[in-house]
Amino acid sequence: MITRTRTKWGWGFEDAAIGPAEAAAAAPGIEALFGFAAQTPESPADFHAVELPEPAIAAPDGELAALCSQGKAERAGHSYGSSYLDTIRAFRGLYEHVPDVVARPTNENQIESLLEWAAAGKVAVIPYGGGTSVVGGVEPKIPSGFNGSCSLDLGQLDRVLEVDPVSRAALIGAGASGPRLEEQLGEQGLTMRFYPQSFECSTLGGWVATRAGGHFATRLTHIDDVVESVRAITPTGLWQSRRLPGSGAGPSPDRMLLGSEGTLGVITEAWVRVQPRPDHRASQAVRFADFLVGAEAAREIVQSGLDPANCRLLDQLEAGQTGAGDGTHSVLVVGFESTDAPVARDLERALEIAAAHGGEWDPPSQSRPAAEGNWREAFIKMPYIRDMLVQLGVMADTFETAITWDRFPAFHEAVVGATREALGEPCRVSCRFTHLYPDGPAPYYTVLAPARRGDEIAQWHRMKQAAGDAIIAAGGTITHHHAVGRDHRPWYDEQRPDLFARALGAAKRELDPSGILNPGVLID
Repeated sequence: MITRTRTKWGWGFEDAAIGPAEAAAAAPGIEALFGFAAQTPESPADFHAVELPEPAIAAPDGELAALCSQGKAERAGHSYGSSYLDTIRAFRGLYEHVPDVVARPTNENQIESLLEWAAAGKVAVIPYGGGTSVVGGVEPKIPSGFNGSCSLDLGQLDRVLEVDPVSRAALIGAGASGPRLEEQLGEQGLTMRFYPQSFECSTLGGWVATRAGGHFATRLTHIDDVVESVRAITPTGLWQSRRLPGSGAGPSPDRMLLGSEGTLGVITEAWVRVQPRPDHRASQAVRFADFLVGAEAAREIVQSGLDPANCRLLDQLEAGQTGAGDGTHSVLVVGFESTDAPVARDLERALEIAAAHGGEWDPPSQSRPAAEGNWREAFIKMPYIRDMLVQLGVMADTFETAITWDRFPAFHEAVVGATREALGEPCRVSCRFTHLYPDGPAPYYTVLAPARRGDEIAQWHRMKQAAGDAIIAAGGTITHHHAVGRDHRPWYDEQRPDLFARALGAAKRELDPSGILNPGVLID
């Protein structure tokens, strides 16, 4: 395997990051694209000059010592996830909450020993996959009462352990990143076909722990839909569910770990459904003069039972920013795929529905490179572009939610209005649908505004508070697939029923009596 170096402050890998010279070259085009000018390019803080808090505890001794590090680069690299808030703090060299120890176990026995050490020493343990959380899920911002913190990096558990070609399923280690597991599955002609935007760095365990959203816009939308069983190590023992295609035997043990965000146990492996790569594909980009009209077309398509693999509606701003359109129309990218039979007829029916709502499109040979291809390329590169915008003094963040179709128009107006009011002018708030259900869409909002340099953190909190309040007040969910973490916790507490919170707390006390696993996330 080729070893790539992660960036010190932003997303992804150093060899793919956009440097200061490229950022400066892109600056003149910002105003035409966003409606406001870029600021003078800045460089990130010199990491060699950054000072971290001294470790509050010593690393474990004995056999565990070889698994642990208290080096500066390791500790800093496990302090943050990949949100705008994380990125701007690392860019400025601000490290307030840093793990005291970084541990890299290679097997479950070592994880058990590390948890025993942590419980005995009142050390908080934060399970760490690819470090791609955008909601403060891996930051060791721990409550009082703990002597220190340990980031438990599962990256060594990165193997496809077993493949069942008859049932089309695979047992995969929690630390396997998207490219790593696809490489191994590909050797047997299979794919998991699960592509979140964080695919390059995120891991299977992280997808399970955060109920991540994947490639498919309908039907197979969350990791929930492809999980057969989950295995985890808790402070009180092993959690292993039975491998089954489905079951009606009471509340599901798998579903309890899905979305648990490292608070109930350390996920070590999972059986997931896999498939051959699809041989048949058909797709088209459709223009609409109005975003809400395009939403009606999307609703009818998803309620028709066609189940497109891709059905993503971009508003005018989003289409223009990603190159999927010229900024004068909303664009619906709709596509079908199959491992068994041609799908041209499915696409034809979807286009009939779109045409009935005023949708228009160009011949495939013209539209695909210009719209679908541009959008797909922008989707993959967007995290790197976000970091480039940070250098140019642009605040660039996203948040996502879900709402029923009947409430979407009023919901959309309220959320966009509250976010724009919090930021002030000039700013841009665009929207796209990432996932669709028969009863509602999952709107994904992109926020762009001139950063208040030196005050970016306060600016972000004001925006986040306004957006979160508007989402909850209008009946949406504070997150559709980005998880809760620490950033969404206040609104998650409002969203969930009180009795459910108490039941979850009881489970936490049974599985983690010392409360060492990711304290402050989901529950107290």
